[in-house]
Amino acid sequence: MTKSRSKNLLRIFLLVGTVISLFYVPWTWLFAWMAPLSVSVQEEVNQGLELGFEGIIVYVNQAGKEPQFYAAGWHDRDQKIPAYPQALFKIASISKLYDAVAIAKLVHAQRLSLDQSLAEYFPEYADRIEHADQITLRMLVQHRSGIPNYTNHPGFWENPPDSFEETMDLILDLPAGFAPGEGYEYSNTNYLLISRIIKNELGYPKFQFIQEEVLSPLGLKHTYGSFHEAKLEDLMSGYYEGIEEDIKTAEYGSMVSSAEDVGIFLRALNDGSLFKKGEKEIYSSIYVYDHTGLIPGYQSIAKYHQDLDAVVIQFTNTTNFEGMHWNLSELIYSRILKIIRREKGE
Repeated sequence: MTKSRSKNLLRIFLLVGTVISLFYVPWTWLFAWMAPLSVSVQEEVNQGLELGFEGIIVYVNQAGKEPQFYAAGWHDRDQKIPAYPQALFKIASISKLYDAVAIAKLVHAQRLSLDQSLAEYFPEYADRIEHADQITLRMLVQHRSGIPNYTNHPGFWENPPDSFEETMDLILDLPAGFAPGEGYEYSNTNYLLISRIIKNELGYPKFQFIQEEVLSPLGLKHTYGSFHEAKLEDLMSGYYEGIEEDIKTAEYGSMVSSAEDVGIFLRALNDGSLFKKGEKEIYSSIYVYDHTGLIPGYQSIAKYHQDLDAVVIQFTNTTNFEGMHWNLSELIYSRILKIIRREKGE
């Protein structure tokens, strides 16, 4: 086969592949990606509603500027209450940042050890979690334990367990995903165990420690351990595509916070001001400095962008685990960052 013929065949294969791929393109995402960038963050937030979100909140904390607040859509669609930036929101896995901070502080205080095994922390699970004698607290924090994720259990989201014990029953005696420390798999079970380790050591719930050691020093008064501790009318409604009713009272076990509180926490986490001497080094060795969150009805993004010296928090209150909502939410977020960068360059 001649070189020119090989090149022609390659062009044909690429063309055919491109044509075939067009049939599978998520058109909503593509059109949104191709749309001209909005003139302002608020306009971009408004445009986000056209992508299927009932409500959106954005908070921007950029060095040298006053914090900026944006909102669009509904806080409560049924009650016709417009979205507002100070609303509370279920932050889902963003709470893992707070948990990791608690671990760093307790390790620094020599109340916990990152190298202690799961079997030592939970003797009752020594024979029911594979490799329990080799899994360490460090591996739990870093999602390197190999323990199955309980939220992957069939039917979990439709009928979530009522207790720690019932949740653990979903994964006990299951095979590990990999040998401890030999892989990575995001598993909410890791942090379920971490919460219980903290509670067992302190003798009181984890959130009380977070309140005393993290929230109060930062002056954060709009962060709660669950929606049960907050005023329900302050919690933004949550919607799942195809379900008409508001699902904000569904119990999936999530911290609740305002975008501003999350933003203040995230900046303090990144600049180290929430740590005492020696704690930041421990934290840096075990976990990340930004996070996202996703549970039915609630999507959240919390990141610090060094090039902008800005914390940008985004909440969207409509989900569909089988659909494009997460990708669309990330697209809105990326476009907002482009606007902020454009404004910075002007």
